[in-house]
Amino acid sequence: MAETFSVRAVAKMRSDFPEKFGVPRQSGLVPALRGAVVFEPAYRSADAVRGLEEFSHIWLVWVFDRALREGFSPTVRPPRLGGNERKGVFATRSPFRPNAIAISCVELEKIDYEAEDGPVLIVRGADLADGTPILDVKPYLPYADAKPQATGGFASEAEAPKRVEIAPELLEKIPDDRREALLGVLAQDPRPRYQDDPARTYGFSFAGREVRFRVRGEVVTVTEIE
Repeated sequence: MAETFSVRAVAKMRSDFPEKFGVPRQSGLVPALRGAVVFEPAYRSADAVRGLEEFSHIWLVWVFDRALREGFSPTVRPPRLGGNERKGVFATRSPFRPNAIAISCVELEKIDYEAEDGPVLIVRGADLADGTPILDVKPYLPYADAKPQATGGFASEAEAPKRVEIAPELLEKIPDDRREALLGVLAQDPRPRYQDDPARTYGFSFAGREVRFRVRGEVVTVTEIE
C-alpha cells in the first residue's frame, strides 16, 4: 500500500496570467515576467524569510492545480515532441503525473516587507498562473544546483524564440512595465505544440487584457488587444 502524506500550501502566486494558457512552458524563459509569492496568513512572518534576500534565485515547489486528474498513465506526450511521441512520465515535466507537483527556479528580485500582506517575494521569470498554490520555497544553491555539463535528453536546448510583430497602437494598450514581458511571452509561441494553423486566431489573458495573435512560420502577429 502506497504511503500518503499531508501537505498544505504555504503561499500563492500572483501573476499576470489568470489562466494557464500563455504561461511560459518553463521558468526563466521570460526573465521580464514579474510575479509575487504571497504567503498564507499562517506563514506571513519576517522570521520565516530571514536570510533569503542573500540569494539571487529561489526554488518554488508548487501544484499543477489546473491539471488535476484521477488515475495514472505511465507515458505522456511531451509538447516538445509535438504531442506525437510518448515518453515515460518520469522522463518529462508533464503536469499529468501521480502527484501533480512542479518545481520552478526563479530570480528573487526583492522581498517586500512593507506590503499589507508581507513579507512578499517579488520574483522574475516564473511560469505559474495567478493563484497557483505554492508548497514550499527553497534557496537556489549554485554549487549544488547548477550542473553546466548536464545533458538534457530530448529537451536539451531551449527552442528559438519567434519574431513578434505588433502595431505600436496595440502595444500601447499594455502598461509600460508589462510590455517587455508580453513580447517575451509571445516570442515563446504560446500555442499548443500540436496546433499549427496559420489562419487560426489564438488568445490569452495577460495583465487584465485579452491578447489575440496568429502564427505563420517563425512570425507571431498580434491582431488585437482588448
